[in-house]
Amino acid sequence: MKIHEYQARQILKNFDVPVPVAEVASSPEEARKIAEEIGGKIWAVKSQIHAGGRGKGGGVKLARSLEDVSNLSRLMIGSRLVTKQTGPAGAPVSKVLVQRGLDIVQEFYVGFLIDRKLQRPVLIASAEGGMEIEKVAAQFPEKIIKTVIDPVAGLSVPEALEVATRLDVPADIAGDCAEVLRKLWNTFVSMDCSLLEINPLIVTSDKKVYPLDVKMTFDDNALLRHPELEELHDPEQEDPTELRAHKAGLQYIQLNGNIACLVNGAGLAMATMDTIKLFGGEPDNFLDIGGGASPEKVTAAFEIMLAQPEVKVILVNIFGGIMKCDVIAEGIVEACRHVKLSVPLIVRMKGTHEKEGKEILKNSGLPIISADSLGDAAQKAVEMAAEK
Repeated sequence: MKIHEYQARQILKNFDVPVPVAEVASSPEEARKIAEEIGGKIWAVKSQIHAGGRGKGGGVKLARSLEDVSNLSRLMIGSRLVTKQTGPAGAPVSKVLVQRGLDIVQEFYVGFLIDRKLQRPVLIASAEGGMEIEKVAAQFPEKIIKTVIDPVAGLSVPEALEVATRLDVPADIAGDCAEVLRKLWNTFVSMDCSLLEINPLIVTSDKKVYPLDVKMTFDDNALLRHPELEELHDPEQEDPTELRAHKAGLQYIQLNGNIACLVNGAGLAMATMDTIKLFGGEPDNFLDIGGGASPEKVTAAFEIMLAQPEVKVILVNIFGGIMKCDVIAEGIVEACRHVKLSVPLIVRMKGTHEKEGKEILKNSGLPIISADSLGDAAQKAVEMAAEK
């Protein structure tokens, strides 16, 4: 789950992390009033979307007068901001964050995330703040500081001080920087974040340490421990198809191919997409229907897949375990009759009640193409997609 920057700032405040003065606005008039109230001579006006790269996309601008604040906000609010992370359609901007300008003397990158290879949380830091950390890692790997954190002991004072020292933070405020890092760690672990990224973390001329920009995402599997986060969800920032799938209880991610996939199990879904790629095709989606698929859920999945105009073939790959093949077959038949199937449908079934499932499909009278293996199914799907 992703949230907006202004929401993440409030969470940081809850954990006593010092943040610069800023307020969120929903209109140009409100933005101007905020700038006037927080004072200063220069302000940053920042589009609020669930994506990075806002600065390069024109979503972060400096205003040097109250009139500039109003004009920039008017251009941003109601627009769609396109960045490297949004795709060509962009993301809708309904709010802007107005932040008082600061006299910055140092900028750093700081990120907390989970290293899946090490199976440990890590702190990534770099003196190249404000830059894309991927470029820094590729071009200047020696400038990346990586600290593996003991998940039980947490980020210790010596570890945090070492990071501050390696970032060349002035000695007289290294302790303050270390304290901010420890508070950020506390936020990360307490809120079950999958990512907490500060880019940049700044030092000002009056020797204050602030997170100037924050990105925060949460582990969906831990949201049950944080019901308060539900109200922070912004459905406008989600892909409409993915949102529809989520409401239907489906694990769905929209891709850019023309072969739609319906699979039970995340690992099997990944293998299905890999096999399609192996034979030269492109999957249109990741769709894990789960282990307890009802006919209603299967129907919803077919409706979503067939609503994508680029889809030329549907490939269903089922391994019958908890969810038996005959139950899935009944769901497929019912779904096909409900949605009026308009593209070739290839089904590969293996597992519990496989024979019964295949009989149901065979006797349905529907033009369903059976496949004996995943390779056979993927090859057929790729060939048919190329023909259409």
